[in-house]
Amino acid sequence: MRVLFTGGSGKAGKHVVAYLAAQGHRVVNVDRVPLNHPGVHDFIADITDAGQMFSVMSGHAGYDELDDGPAKPFDAVVHFAAIPRLMMCADTETYRVNVMGTYNVIEAAVKLGIRKIVIASSETTYGVCFSEGVVDPKVLPLDEDYDIDPMDSYGMSKKVNEVTARSFQRRSGADIYALRIGNVIEPHEYATVFPPLKDDPGLRRRITFSYIDARDLGQIVDLCLAKSGLGFQVFNAVNDTNSTPQPNSELLARFFPNVPLSREVGPYESLLSNRKIRDVLGFKEQHNWRDYVK
Repeated sequence: MRVLFTGGSGKAGKHVVAYLAAQGHRVVNVDRVPLNHPGVHDFIADITDAGQMFSVMSGHAGYDELDDGPAKPFDAVVHFAAIPRLMMCADTETYRVNVMGTYNVIEAAVKLGIRKIVIASSETTYGVCFSEGVVDPKVLPLDEDYDIDPMDSYGMSKKVNEVTARSFQRRSGADIYALRIGNVIEPHEYATVFPPLKDDPGLRRRITFSYIDARDLGQIVDLCLAKSGLGFQVFNAVNDTNSTPQPNSELLARFFPNVPLSREVGPYESLLSNRKIRDVLGFKEQHNWRDYVK
């Protein structure tokens, strides 16, 4: 597929772009800084400028396509570009960039007739990660039908983006899938992030102990591109298990003693559930942290 990817130079995006390119997709990266990945054309553009989004989305995927005449519509748009977390800049700017940027990207895609759109939402929409104080979820495990209720500007922006996506899907009939992406782990981070959790699992309480390997996130996006006809969907994008060596019996008793369970969970099953991507998309984890950390 010819895929326009926003935010491909970021922490998660660069791994997903590399994965998609390796699967044979023709990927164009739209970002504020170039990725310089072999075979991937970089466009320097601002997602908060609607005109720029229409322009790059209706353009060529590389110089070689000039020989074919006018540009063809992209087959899919994957939208990762955003202010990536809380407290990087003013709350108002985080909200503005993330909400307006996503609106501009989806609007351009829909009005240009693109029928597959994947956007990056976030685990922070569940209202635990960036909340003030020590906050319990209403129920565990966290599934996609949870009543998301963030209190921070970043989580709010992602919740609004899901509403925007659903509205455009209703208007256009295109497939628009939102990925509630967990804490992204790059390959080099296993050596530093995971060993301390043996003694202090509480470091991961705010993200309900979950994680997503950046390469497995690439697989999830590729599966979204391959799966058509689902309309608007939300998927948790995390690995199969928690990121800590302690079993759920210990984690729940120690950190969430007052939180009810909606169902039984496996001994090490991720408390941010990925059942839906396994059942609906066919996700099969390739990078369990235990393969990298002794």
